[in-house]
Amino acid sequence: MIHRRKMLYIGLLIAAVLIIDQALKFYVKTSFPLDGGFKMLGLDWAQIKFTENYGMAFGLELGGKAGKIILGVFRILAGSGLLYYTYKSLIQEKRFSFVVSLALITAGAIGNIIDGLFYGVIFSESTGNTTAEFLPKEGGYSTFFDGHVVDMFYFPIIETYWPDWVPFVGGELFKFNNYIFNFADLSITIGVVWIILLGAFSKKFSL
Repeated sequence: MIHRRKMLYIGLLIAAVLIIDQALKFYVKTSFPLDGGFKMLGLDWAQIKFTENYGMAFGLELGGKAGKIILGVFRILAGSGLLYYTYKSLIQEKRFSFVVSLALITAGAIGNIIDGLFYGVIFSESTGNTTAEFLPKEGGYSTFFDGHVVDMFYFPIIETYWPDWVPFVGGELFKFNNYIFNFADLSITIGVVWIILLGAFSKKFSL
């Protein structure tokens, strides 16, 4: 009974992350052109800014269509492995907070896998002037396995210029936290950080 209850909680957590992640991506993709968005609560340092990630994390890419297929296969294998490991950790009665962290990482990975696999087929292309259409009559902007991951959270907490006297970068624009990410990325980050904290502060913690 305990296993079933915990399994239900983990399943609901993964489902909730996926639903929120995909709902946000659908909203942003169909509401804004590329680089479009708005300031949250009117704050310059908290924005929704629509961008697309064409490859791996931080914009890294593998070469061409073959590279995207390899990346897609790798993501599927990694996501399946994470899902299985989460299930095994639950069955083996490992610390529940650890299993929750694994579930967050798994859900985030699956959320980005969905983008890469399907978005090229189900959405029209986003440009700087037009918003994307869901299930366009003329077909998607690419093919299966060639979708772009949608990112939208942007928090440039500090935006200033380096003093002129600083070597090499004097006078240039400096932004702290210039990365744009999505809800799936946030879920993965929270899961990883929590596992690190568990390992650092709990002698009872064991993988």
